[in-house]
Amino acid sequence: MRIRHVDPPTAAAALERALGQVEAAEPGMSSATGLTVGQRRVLVGLVLVVVVSLVAAPRVAGAVLMTLLTLLYVATITHRVRLVRRSLRADPALHVSDAEAREVPDHMLPVYTVLVPAYGEPEVLGGLIAALGRLEYPAHLLDVKLLLEDDDDVTIARAVEIQSALDVEVLLVPAGEPRTKPRALDYGLQFSRGELVTIYDAEDHPEPLQLRRAVVAFRRAAPEVACLQARLSFYGGSRNLLTKWFTAEYSTWFNLYLPGLVDSGAPVPLGGTSNHFSVSALREVGGWDPWNVTEDCDLGLRLQRRGYSVGLVDSVTMEEPNTDVVNWIKQRSRWYKGYLQTFLVAMRRPREVVRDLGWSGCAELVLFVGCTPLLAVLNLWFWGLSIVWVTLHAQFVQVLYPGVAYHLALAVWAFGNLAVVYVSLVTVRVARRPDLLLACLLSPLYWVLMSIAAVRAAIQLVTDPSHWEKTTHGLGGGGDHDHDLEAGVADSTGAHA
Repeated sequence: MRIRHVDPPTAAAALERALGQVEAAEPGMSSATGLTVGQRRVLVGLVLVVVVSLVAAPRVAGAVLMTLLTLLYVATITHRVRLVRRSLRADPALHVSDAEAREVPDHMLPVYTVLVPAYGEPEVLGGLIAALGRLEYPAHLLDVKLLLEDDDDVTIARAVEIQSALDVEVLLVPAGEPRTKPRALDYGLQFSRGELVTIYDAEDHPEPLQLRRAVVAFRRAAPEVACLQARLSFYGGSRNLLTKWFTAEYSTWFNLYLPGLVDSGAPVPLGGTSNHFSVSALREVGGWDPWNVTEDCDLGLRLQRRGYSVGLVDSVTMEEPNTDVVNWIKQRSRWYKGYLQTFLVAMRRPREVVRDLGWSGCAELVLFVGCTPLLAVLNLWFWGLSIVWVTLHAQFVQVLYPGVAYHLALAVWAFGNLAVVYVSLVTVRVARRPDLLLACLLSPLYWVLMSIAAVRAAIQLVTDPSHWEKTTHGLGGGGDHDHDLEAGVADSTGAHA
């Protein structure tokens, strides 16, 4: 691999453009400025109303608050069940066979930029370069850029050591804040020469025909499609209970939830990798927000608000799952924090959101983006109340759920848990993974971890909103890596069979 040496003035100018391009393209749509004055006033006002109500009339206020949370919970669960049912009726993913992908002549293929941000990950670089070397795409049309922080000496040294026939350009991102993945991507975009661009994480293993499939899929798609999301799955997804939960969750997300969102035309929170973009559309909206720690979710929303749409391409990228609970909580906290950032930025101008997405799209945004972290907290809260009531028959629980409210909460408790079990069973069937069945039935334990991560995310949103908690990779070792990788690539088509 070769290091591209950019002279300091040019690098500084490129970084300045990268940090300011979202604000330049869409003023007020960056997470850099946090809550607006109006949002702070609304938030303080809501807190005051709740506190005063609980002090003045605790029984009535508590019952009303619990009833509203219960209704929000059931609305969120109902929405997700509807997404699952919709995805089972129709698969909106664009399917490109191996033969169709390979029959496109090389001279009709565009230059394809591949951006790979990495930080402190020397142990996975060898596997990454080997995986990229297996991509079936003309070498002279591949613009592969490994984005490394210029003070990450260990990873830079490892990159220089790797020998590969693939031409990989190592681009050193100048020091600065915020030190986030989207900041590196925006910097890399300044030097990209492709008509299409995709992002892979350092531990990713895309199936070899993915770029060719994306090219064909873009040509079949409607003109307004600016992004195609490939599916993600895991190698080593059966190592322990946590990896099984993670694998089942990803299967639900990419095989059931995202197809349902795409089919309904709802805002699509993109995954952080294997997104394939039209570079012109990407530059039009300013690229990624460097201050948003779930930059993919935010970008998907901004593209759709600009009139573009997001589609799915039936191809798979295998990732390494989190095998460590602490590492998982850090990663999930970042995801939840980014969802909250995205939602709050969008809601700076509610009228414009309704104008851009319509009332239906706005409701989908609330239920799927805003309520995802909230639902994680509510799971723990409702389960805690249920345990306290069953074991202690505490009087305060009865006060919170008087009369009809109690029966409503009981019905929601039964409906919510049955719905989650239903979705889990559908996931096992769709993903053809009977080995995940026990993990799905034990998913309430997974909810506890989600709740911890969500509470942590809410705290960090106030204390350190743009801090990027790095996910440590390479913890799983070898194990069933090869078996899962082969199985995942073999299943890169026909996920909805």
